[in-house]
Amino acid sequence: MEQVSLPRADDEWNAGHLGCGPLVLDLRRKLKAMPGGVLRVIALDISAPHDIPAWCQLTNNELLAHDPVTRSFWIRSRADWT
Repeated sequence: MEQVSLPRADDEWNAGHLGCGPLVLDLRRKLKAMPGGVLRVIALDISAPHDIPAWCQLTNNELLAHDPVTRSFWIRSRADWT
């Protein structure tokens, strides 16, 4: 079995079971505070595998990786927050 290399994160946030609304509000605040940085988000909500990639695409933040086993997402914050 091939070992997959996951991105290095500058910070980590365990969002637990937060649903889409509260999750993306907190996620926006955290990413805005670290332009260009990589945040590892652990999200246990059942909708997270659909919600987080869609939110990243809508907000121009880059989803670098998703590990379904650990329910982790690595997101690069966009550099141009205003």
